[in-house]
Amino acid sequence: MDALRPRLAAEYEVESTWIPTDAIVDLRRLDGVWLVPGAPYRDDRAVIAALTAVRAADIPFLGTCGGMQYAVMEFMQTELGAAATHAESDGEGDDNAVVPLACSLYGEIRQISPLPGSRFASWCPEPFDGVHYCNYAPSEESVAQLQAAGVQVSATAPDAGAEVLEFPTHPFYVTSMFQPHIGTLSGAPTHGLIRAFMDAIVRN
Repeated sequence: MDALRPRLAAEYEVESTWIPTDAIVDLRRLDGVWLVPGAPYRDDRAVIAALTAVRAADIPFLGTCGGMQYAVMEFMQTELGAAATHAESDGEGDDNAVVPLACSLYGEIRQISPLPGSRFASWCPEPFDGVHYCNYAPSEESVAQLQAAGVQVSATAPDAGAEVLEFPTHPFYVTSMFQPHIGTLSGAPTHGLIRAFMDAIVRN
């Protein structure tokens, strides 16, 4: 991720910094938060608390891979009153919101299909290959509960189910299972999802 900073600084004139998940930070001083892959994190409770604060303060948020998983857990715990645990860090159980994938997608590429009419489709209108490094994902039951609460599934992929989730009543709170920075780091144009996140930060 460090290699992405110079490009974002050049394209958007933004300054980015790495913040450990167990650090004490006043989120109000940040213009945007990107929860990157790396779950389980150093302090799961701190991550959940930070996500609650980000949603409450309307801070632009992008969560990728593990960031998506924890955003799902936080929303279900805070808004739906569910236990919403993670099978990897909490052990497998009936209250898991995040479960092991039937087939690992670690190092796998799947075609991502944006859903017409979604905001994500306006940023990424055509299907594309998305790179994954994940063994866990939100369960089908969790996604159904999220949809009933107004969360939008904005893209899907074979074997992966919900690839992009857009959360309601927030200017920009978007998560993806695929990792949009990977192609960007190899020299490809900045991914449309990252561009949309940067635009939200600049507008914030």
